[in-house]
Amino acid sequence: MDTQAGAPTGATRAHGPLTRRLRALRNRLNVTDHSDCGEIRRLAEERGALQQVATLVARGSSPSVIFNAAACALGGLIKADYTAINRYEGDRTMSIMAFWRAPGTPDIGPPFGGRWTLGDDTPSAAVLRGHKPSSRASATIRSDIGGWHRAHRIGHAVACPVIVDDDLWGTMTALYLGTDPPECDVEERMGKFVELLNCAIIQAKTRCELITSRARLVTGADATRRRIERDLHDGAQQRLISLALRLREAEETVPPEHRELRQRLSEAVQDLTGTVDELRELSAGLRPPALAVRGLDAALAQLVARCPVPVELNIDAGRRLDEEIEVSLYYVVSEALTNVLKHANASTASIDLEKENTRVCLTVRDDGVGGADPARGSGLTGLRDRVEALGGTIKITSPPGHGTSVVVAIG
Repeated sequence: MDTQAGAPTGATRAHGPLTRRLRALRNRLNVTDHSDCGEIRRLAEERGALQQVATLVARGSSPSVIFNAAACALGGLIKADYTAINRYEGDRTMSIMAFWRAPGTPDIGPPFGGRWTLGDDTPSAAVLRGHKPSSRASATIRSDIGGWHRAHRIGHAVACPVIVDDDLWGTMTALYLGTDPPECDVEERMGKFVELLNCAIIQAKTRCELITSRARLVTGADATRRRIERDLHDGAQQRLISLALRLREAEETVPPEHRELRQRLSEAVQDLTGTVDELRELSAGLRPPALAVRGLDAALAQLVARCPVPVELNIDAGRRLDEEIEVSLYYVVSEALTNVLKHANASTASIDLEKENTRVCLTVRDDGVGGADPARGSGLTGLRDRVEALGGTIKITSPPGHGTSVVVAIG
């Protein structure tokens, strides 16, 4: 702000506070005052940059996206040549979470491959000690990072603390080429971005904790299913088979003249055999043997073979996937086909499974009536928790009259 603009002291006293405010407003809007116009322009740019980063935070964007956007926006505002967002590690090193360079500056890349030793005389070390912004000329930094600065003609570094939940998380750093020091308000302007970074880091920690919690629930549920499956196979199922064999032996010992008794024993054996078959189907529903023995391809083929609706199955996944991923994708397909039979009134469906590098994509489509609402059933909600526990996403599209598609991406 131009401190020379405004009325002389005597006039200010004569007109009072209201006159001073009006005069200040007029001076702010006076287009002939280039310094004020520059200040207004700078405030507008700062607000726009802050709003851009705040929007990413509000949308729940990934921390890496937010960090890169913040480093870029900050660098442009404070006219830095490079900016970095660093995280403190327990061994007195700094991990670089984002590194930005101004257009036209040399592409020097993050120092030391993205992790450097803190030292004792760096701005980040001073921030760690005092939890306050720090600025130093590179010529005064004896640590390894100081030598890196000088080798790349960086003359000054400014570091601002990033504090999350009352703990010092890391620093936001601005680097300047040449010997001219940065403007005096750099630390103040950096502080505004630090507040946004706090929100992004807290959001990331919360999301990580949520995913971990979901993963524990899913893992616990799978362990329970395996235990029930084992108990059914080794316990009730084997005892029923043994009982059926004993009844069959008893039937063989009944004299021919006791036809009614022989008939009842035979019916009892048939009922027990049917019960064993039902238990086997129930056990297969918990975790099909084909999935454990032959993999996802065979398990999905069995699902498709049992489905009354024609289903086209296309699998291009190469080698077997991780067990958790195979189990989750199996349940997605099983739930989707169940919904096709119960609600979709579809004539055909398709299943497409692809793997590219580490990313797996599954799509289940039908040509039914559409209008599926995930909020009305617990099945798809449980699938969402299972998929997101693996760091994946699930998207359900079901416009009325145009079928339903379920798309899962993991990796």
